[in-house]
Amino acid sequence: MWNRDEGHDTRFVDRFRDGHALVGRDGELAALRAAVSGHRLVTVTGAAGTGKSRLALAALTPPSDGPARTVVRVRWHDGIPVGRRALTARVARALSGAGLPWGVAGAPGGPGLSWDPAPVELAAPPRPAPAGEVLLLLDDVDPVHTECIGLVQTLLMARPTVRVLVTARRPLGLGDERVIRLAPLPVEAAPGRPGASPAAELLVSRARERGWTEEPDPTAVARVCRLLEGVPLALELAAGRLGEWTMEELAAHLETGQCRLSDPEPLLLRHRTLRTSIGAVHALCEPVQRTVWRRLSVFTGPFTEAAAVFVCLGSDLAPHEVPPALAVLSATGVLQTLGEAGAVRPPRYRMARAARDFGAERLAAAGEWTMTRDRHAVHFRGVAAVAETLWNTGLQRQAFQAVQDERDDLMALVHRAGDGAGDAETALETMLHLWFWWAVHDHAREGSGLLHGLLPRLPADSPLVARGRWLAAWLSAAWDPRTAHHLLSLAWPAAVLAGDDALLGRIAHVHGTLAWQRQDPVSAAQYYRQAADTTPSGAPWGPSPAVSLAALAVVQAHHAPAAAARTARRALAQPDCADDAWATALAHYARAFADHRSGHTGRARHRAGRALADLEARLDAPQARRALRLLLATLDLAATTAGAPAPRPRPHVPVPRDGAQTPSATASLAPR
Repeated sequence: MWNRDEGHDTRFVDRFRDGHALVGRDGELAALRAAVSGHRLVTVTGAAGTGKSRLALAALTPPSDGPARTVVRVRWHDGIPVGRRALTARVARALSGAGLPWGVAGAPGGPGLSWDPAPVELAAPPRPAPAGEVLLLLDDVDPVHTECIGLVQTLLMARPTVRVLVTARRPLGLGDERVIRLAPLPVEAAPGRPGASPAAELLVSRARERGWTEEPDPTAVARVCRLLEGVPLALELAAGRLGEWTMEELAAHLETGQCRLSDPEPLLLRHRTLRTSIGAVHALCEPVQRTVWRRLSVFTGPFTEAAAVFVCLGSDLAPHEVPPALAVLSATGVLQTLGEAGAVRPPRYRMARAARDFGAERLAAAGEWTMTRDRHAVHFRGVAAVAETLWNTGLQRQAFQAVQDERDDLMALVHRAGDGAGDAETALETMLHLWFWWAVHDHAREGSGLLHGLLPRLPADSPLVARGRWLAAWLSAAWDPRTAHHLLSLAWPAAVLAGDDALLGRIAHVHGTLAWQRQDPVSAAQYYRQAADTTPSGAPWGPSPAVSLAALAVVQAHHAPAAAARTARRALAQPDCADDAWATALAHYARAFADHRSGHTGRARHRAGRALADLEARLDAPQARRALRLLLATLDLAATTAGAPAPRPRPHVPVPRDGAQTPSATASLAPR
């Protein structure tokens, strides 16, 4: 039987029974049915809008060969005031109406449940006691979560024939509790199963139910699902907007905020908009948790507990208050915890996109946007500085991983400053710390575009402008040499006036690269030699002099193999080179190419193979790896065609490239 409390809105059950129910939840449904059969207390948890109530209703549909069971449902729906012992009173009334007599604790007739002294009037006389088990569904009890813990514990002890199924955003925490955690729907199709993802199926099916007849574009549907992160409520609200927007227009609107999604006829009042659904969670948070929530909304990607503490601190918030708030926000689904507890790496947190949009609105309303943004910028400038220190001290793979972990927020810092909403000098300093990320890891085009948008935001007399122009010139030299020349002509006078030897040396390095690209090896060699002699060892914000020496050896290898071998050995002897896998690979490449040009093909192949193995073990440097592999392929071809004239490859000089959009290493090594 289903218990319908007075005033209960039955549309949820009716729509469920009409087929407006589950999509992509077969595994969770099977797990929940098994849990309900094997445990007396089961709790379905998950973030707002993940479909906890719907899954519980589906699981309670009894199989034909299952045990006899009476189902009593008590739902804490919108608009019900929360008072002391209010849930206990409603449960007692519901169970009495289902045939289980309950009295006030201590009254004749056996054990019972206690509530407020005021008696509870039953709408009808008690029915006969039900045969078999009684399954009590406490649905959506977050507003009375604390009371629910004591009620369930007392009930399970007093009535052995009663099982309890709870839906809430966080577990009750009782010892015998079996927890089923409900995550958002997958936004990608399962491997080996062609077709749309579960999230896409839900979006399209709900849109069809509302009369949408267009043929869906799989790319646009996938984009919408990714933006909504597979949250079923958000997908259903988005499906209701397809009558006025196309799928592409819907995706564009979701890029700027999800909280505006709405439904004129929601099943629950808090589901009218995504904002009100998230706001219902916010309303149940303590003041400290609300403060942490809105300040964490400045993060774009995953973050650590230390980052959260630094960004959230203020006169109204102490450091020790942040970790407990993170734990509560994680338990209620506002934050997702990445990683396992007790692992070597500490867990990281990521805020759900809808919760982040809601928190950003609250942050702006509280007048804390500028303060929180500035603390976020200072923290990630420090992250970039630490990553550069790791690079310069030989921990280059760790430097790459540090940037990879924080990439979303590092890029958000730069984009925000480029749009005029942040500190441009802090953003440019961050980009300069990350020169190796742009130049070595094939992100040159992205970095060049960001710099071109950022430099006009800085004051003309800023000492960082000349360095930014140099980096932009180096990153764009592969595909836009004219702009690179112009930027260098602007940076050079400022470097001379400031007496900045490091910047002068690196400007010479880029001039050498441009000369080599226009097939002027004499000028290229002169510039690289000047760069190696001018750049101080250990200077930050750019490559070491060993890189310029390695580039000089590559240029010399084409015409003077003996001189190239000497220069390469000199590069390998530099103090910075031992800790720089990139410079070491370039120097070994130059020696291998010089051996090849001297006719020592076997020795060249051995040297190139060892250099490639060492590089792959120490660093992810796509451009250097491609160059070494191409040299090995050329040497193999020369060995298999001994006696025939082998092609003369042009040696590779390190130029920051974007492998997907610029000439490849094959073109760099092609015959002249």
